[in-house]
Amino acid sequence: MRKLLFLTLGMAFLTGMKAQELSVGLDFYNRYVFRGVDFGNSPSLQPTIEFTSGNFTLGAWGAYSTGNGTTNGGFGEADLYTSYAFDFGLSLGATSYYYPGSSWFELDEGVSSHAIELNLGYEVSNFSFGANYIVNDSRDGAGAEGGDMYFELGYGAGAFDLFLGAGDGWHTTNGNFQVVNVGIGTSKDIQITETFAIPMSGAVILNPNSEQLHLVVGVSF
Repeated sequence: MRKLLFLTLGMAFLTGMKAQELSVGLDFYNRYVFRGVDFGNSPSLQPTIEFTSGNFTLGAWGAYSTGNGTTNGGFGEADLYTSYAFDFGLSLGATSYYYPGSSWFELDEGVSSHAIELNLGYEVSNFSFGANYIVNDSRDGAGAEGGDMYFELGYGAGAFDLFLGAGDGWHTTNGNFQVVNVGIGTSKDIQITETFAIPMSGAVILNPNSEQLHLVVGVSF
């Protein structure tokens, strides 16, 4: 993770640190569903703080349950991520997944409280492809054993987006590689005034592995 962060920072330096922007956002969803898996079992607040410079991105993202379904007062997640997007559609990055409860600094006999994932994405025309790979053991924190993989295909069909994802490890109930995320999504702007609108998005998601169907709707600020 550290080497990749230095690499993406180096790429940002080579771009001349142009078009710098620091942004803050907040999404509110009826529930948090990630790669076909439902987390939190209640509405979710999802804040983002992101810095962009040219094709380089560095950010922090979280998800916090508004319910109290766990002994810690609800589900929580706080991730750090970095990526670099090339002009021909390829993007490379890394994500650190962390779930509050264990120490953020924990590293005991090679087992970390963070799951570090390498991310690859490619977009061409209306098609997209993503490949993700967990590089470390985080069973005492984030729950991944290392070597966990997830792949996703997407297609933009006008007002709708279709997606199909499959993975193993922490993505499935038995650890085997299976389809976990099949669905269709859409988005629209809710016009409040002539100059102000609130983006809204929604998706119907089927997880064949867990045999669960999810309906997710949210707004962004």
